[in-house]
Amino acid sequence: MRVAIVGAGLAGMAAAVDLVDAGHEVEIFESRPFVGGKVGSWVDADGNHIEMGLHVFFFNYANLFALMKKVGAFENLLPKQHTHTFVNRGGIVKNLDFRFPIGAPFNGLKAFFTTGQLSLLDKLQNAIALGTSPMIRGLVDYEGGMKQIRALDRVSFAQWFRSHGGSNGSLKRMWNPIAYALGFIDTENISARCMLTIFQMFATKTKASKLNMLKGSPHEYLLKPIVNYLESRGTKIHTRRGVRKVLFEDAGDQTKVTGLVIANGDNEETVTADAYLCACDVPGVQRLLPSEWRQWSEFDNIYKLDAVPVATVQLRFDGWVTELQDPQARKQLEHAAGIDNLLYTADADFSCFSDLALSSPADYYRPGQGSLLQLVLTPGDPFIKQSNEAIAQHVLKQVHDLFPSSRELNMTWYSVVKLAQSLYREAPGMDPYRPPQKTAIANFFLAGSYTQQDYIDSMEGATLSGGQAAKAILASFSQVAENRQPIAVNA
Repeated sequence: MRVAIVGAGLAGMAAAVDLVDAGHEVEIFESRPFVGGKVGSWVDADGNHIEMGLHVFFFNYANLFALMKKVGAFENLLPKQHTHTFVNRGGIVKNLDFRFPIGAPFNGLKAFFTTGQLSLLDKLQNAIALGTSPMIRGLVDYEGGMKQIRALDRVSFAQWFRSHGGSNGSLKRMWNPIAYALGFIDTENISARCMLTIFQMFATKTKASKLNMLKGSPHEYLLKPIVNYLESRGTKIHTRRGVRKVLFEDAGDQTKVTGLVIANGDNEETVTADAYLCACDVPGVQRLLPSEWRQWSEFDNIYKLDAVPVATVQLRFDGWVTELQDPQARKQLEHAAGIDNLLYTADADFSCFSDLALSSPADYYRPGQGSLLQLVLTPGDPFIKQSNEAIAQHVLKQVHDLFPSSRELNMTWYSVVKLAQSLYREAPGMDPYRPPQKTAIANFFLAGSYTQQDYIDSMEGATLSGGQAAKAILASFSQVAENRQPIAVNA
């Protein structure tokens, strides 16, 4: 079987790996000049590695980790301390510390009852809300808990949390930064299903809440091993090859794709295959689908999905921003110093950030230079139309508010990457509109973390959707093969 895949993000490449492992021929077409989709990265003219987002690898990323092990990228992960670190205005650092001799859920209980990020009253109300959640059932009946969690898609996490006794203080100081980090929207606008899915994983699996960062850039340490694996098995990956049109025909009661019209420089070519997989994000699939297909609800529903804007900012300094204890260590440039982890904050327009010179040093630490902060502005709506200079200065001011000692340092370089449409908006009531990987078109399939899968829009969700799409394609191929009539031979 020959499969044409549109989109070289994690969803498309994860599907491609499963398909080539099953012995099929795969060709991937990507409109961007690089692979990886929203996980993509590139090197600018001055040798700086630029990313489209801050990529964090939690230990509950089972599907992504399995893919990374298969292609030889797993050893490129750098495990961090099992803490979630909150930086408050004035350089006040508080932790959710999951380090505990006893595993889940007790390490989580210890973390929430000992954190300084919440007041005693907020902790008690937080305990009441989470103690009456489907997570309790999930501790003994994981699928039963998930069934209850899926049913909560229609309400926001904030609505659910307050209705179960949770406080606004907890939402503001802890859950909003985490919601922004997960889905780029706050707890008033994110589905309870989305947040509680993550909580259940953290509550039932000891290491699920522990995170890793890549040694360096995603292109070098995540995507290149996947590309090498695919190309060594005959897969062709084309960049700058956007799909202009999907060709199809109606044959009786069945519609089939007959080819893809794909840009090739100033020209176009038609590519044909046995199966076609669209592994795009929400805006990509909305542009690609033929308007005639909106007669089917699974396609029409995709246009009810929305995408969230986001801006990713990198700031380089001539010292170490997150080094809060030792002024001499902060200003020296002989070695890295500071907090080596993912950081959250409730006191800035960036919900999460990290000093990549510490956390991902292979590409981001530079001898003779200091911190390289990577920060994610969420919600990104106010920033999309601003100039890069204005955004960088705004972020710098907020960095100074969080780390007053950083005012002694100079910002030496910055980069801003804006995505007007990024993750799909995981708002209440949106889950039913997510399409399955198998569609009404016999040989046309979908992948992408917005499609139906039991996780959020993320690297893990994309990988999971790609695996599910590959299974659907393989099952369809097997069914076609079984239905073929043997050739009659006349003796």
